[in-house]
Amino acid sequence: MNRLELQRLVREALNEDIGFGDWTTETLIPASHRSRGRLVAKGEGVVAGLEVAREVFFQWDPEVAFTPVVEDGCSVEPGTELVRLEGPSRSILTAERVALNLLQRLSGIATVTRRVVHSLEGLPCRVLDTRKTTPGLRMLEKYAVQAGGGTNHRFGLSHGVMIKDNHIVAAGGLREAVQRVRRRVGHMVQVEVEADTLDQVREALDLEVDALLLDNMDLPTLRQAVQLTKGRVWTEASGGISPQQARSVAETGVDAISLGWLTHSAPALDISLELIQEEA
Repeated sequence: MNRLELQRLVREALNEDIGFGDWTTETLIPASHRSRGRLVAKGEGVVAGLEVAREVFFQWDPEVAFTPVVEDGCSVEPGTELVRLEGPSRSILTAERVALNLLQRLSGIATVTRRVVHSLEGLPCRVLDTRKTTPGLRMLEKYAVQAGGGTNHRFGLSHGVMIKDNHIVAAGGLREAVQRVRRRVGHMVQVEVEADTLDQVREALDLEVDALLLDNMDLPTLRQAVQLTKGRVWTEASGGISPQQARSVAETGVDAISLGWLTHSAPALDISLELIQEEA
């Protein structure tokens, strides 16, 4: 995780929520008041984002002691204590929501990723994320996919060439699109091409691309597409695949499945702050 980027993201999140101050906490709680508390999982899932939550409390007040009880990637049950907190009550209560928002979101992504990964147990197929992430939170959400046992696809448009259907239309055809790319990028850059039909698979194989994105194919067609490659290129199935469909798709022989669902539709893991002791 890029530490400087994390600091920036947290700073912006704190500014968004706190702005000119926490009127409720500052009115009710004396500045000298200290508390102990804990973050507790209210649901079953996989934890991700503990360092993100730590950064939230640290940026708002370095006096807040943040002690994780578990690690990112751990499976937890309802009632599991995740973190112990101690410090100024005002600071704990004011930073609470930003820390929980991020921790819940990332843990939710890690949780659904782990479920899909487990559903493919015994199959040589990777679970990939996509660029369908929350604007501004891509680094964190892709980190959460890793914590859940998944693999990151390209981070952004500058991290690889993927020629999709609209690129092919705009370039005037697949052959022209591949040739233009080959003339521009270096030999270290792999070229992946989207194929919607078996004819497109055959054409892409003739052009010696490095990877195929097999998009929105039914299972029989997907199986045929994999057979056509004869292992010459890396294959990725994509297009509206749900977690429930993942294993049947993986059984066609593809090398990976990419699911936008992991980051755009994962429900948050319920986590709450409990003050367990107050000191005058």
